[in-house]
Amino acid sequence: MDLNGEKRLTLTLGVTLLILLLEVVGGILSNSLALLSDAGHVLTDVFALGLSIIAARISRRPSDHRATYGYQRVGLLAAVINGISLFAISGFIFFEAYTRFVTPHQIDTSLMLIIAVLGLAGNVVMAFIIGREHEDLNIKSAWLHVLGDTLSSIGVIISGIIISFTHWLYADPLASIIIGFVILSGSVRVVREAAGIFLEMSPAGFHAEEIAKKICAMSEVMGVHDLHVWSVAHHRIAFTAHVWIHDQRLSETEGIRQRIEKLLTEMGINHIILQFECAECQNGELYCQIHSED
Repeated sequence: MDLNGEKRLTLTLGVTLLILLLEVVGGILSNSLALLSDAGHVLTDVFALGLSIIAARISRRPSDHRATYGYQRVGLLAAVINGISLFAISGFIFFEAYTRFVTPHQIDTSLMLIIAVLGLAGNVVMAFIIGREHEDLNIKSAWLHVLGDTLSSIGVIISGIIISFTHWLYADPLASIIIGFVILSGSVRVVREAAGIFLEMSPAGFHAEEIAKKICAMSEVMGVHDLHVWSVAHHRIAFTAHVWIHDQRLSETEGIRQRIEKLLTEMGINHIILQFECAECQNGELYCQIHSED
């Protein structure tokens, strides 16, 4: 994440703190669970944004002997923590919504609507600050939080309007449940993507077998094995492979290496390690395994 991204997160954090204060006070005074549920979501946003800012500063550190790939995965760790925290807040919202269904509470809809509209305006401002285009998972998770807040504010406004005109008090806990599912959905996406990187699974859109076929389509290449593709960090993809070629001098392999690297770079792979060999893998498999001999 660059300094510009960090500044956007810091500015967004300031707006989020203001919205949190308004929604907590407004939720208590109006007795609206939907508004307090949205405030609970905003509270997790404050935690998430603060954690993301700290992670952004650490992730800018250069590679060293302790982290030869750099510190980008600190941001991924922050994204996982942020996502898991949303699971907890969703469970709390669902529980409180259930109690409101059992025992409906009277709500000051006028105050509820005023606070919700102010919250919606703040979320729209934050959405413009962060923007939709982001390469960093920290920024992406922050944008998903803001998007969830925006939808939550709209849900609170709709429930407030329904209660004002129909006096149907169940609209408040119903809106809370919808907010809870919005929060849960966003958290699952972030955690799933970050977990995939931590587990070093193949990034979306990259199929090892298909990449091997493209490399083997080159006339100089006789085979590919021990091929691995994974994400070091968000949008930082690494690739390693053993390439089987005809027996030749090392200097003569330079042209083959450049063509393979060009192919992989065009796919979006930015960290490439190739090992040329003049003998086929004994296992004859795409993914070689080293077996110890008895």
